[in-house]
Amino acid sequence: MVEIVNIVGSGALDVELDLERLADDIGDPVARYNPDNYPGMYLRFGEDEPLVTVYRTVKYILTGADSDDELHSLRERFLAFFANLGVLEEPEDEWFSVQNYVCTGDLEGAQNLNALAIGLGLEKTEYEPEQFPGLIYRPDSRDCVILIFATGRVVVTGARELEIAERAFKQLQNTLSEYL
Repeated sequence: MVEIVNIVGSGALDVELDLERLADDIGDPVARYNPDNYPGMYLRFGEDEPLVTVYRTVKYILTGADSDDELHSLRERFLAFFANLGVLEEPEDEWFSVQNYVCTGDLEGAQNLNALAIGLGLEKTEYEPEQFPGLIYRPDSRDCVILIFATGRVVVTGARELEIAERAFKQLQNTLSEYL
């Protein structure tokens, strides 16, 4: 079983934004905008809340939610906030979708990453411990990437659906049990 640690979603609004003026209107600590550092305006509705990044091109990205409910609640809150500011006529966006689930799992035991690189197939893995302490595994499905650490901890990233992350982790467990 995997646990969601971050969901990234994105959408688009049907307006063009003057981010500098908008950030000034909203003010700190909710809005932060420094175009010299990054072209997007950051919105955070509370200290431990997920982050909304808004671009002049009317696209936005939501990061930091740890459940589908939290992600969709943040989206609704963001759209209502912009509607209340008069930025949007209706609290709606053109499209919205989940871009990435980041999940963790545990293989319940230490792993020999050198042996795993060979066992899983050198064409599907990258393992350079001088560069990164984990093994990067790209399953045949290519729907996600799995990072495997010597401790047995696993990070599944790149899945657009939770079921893909869960299935990839389960397949990894099954594959590794064949080697043991």
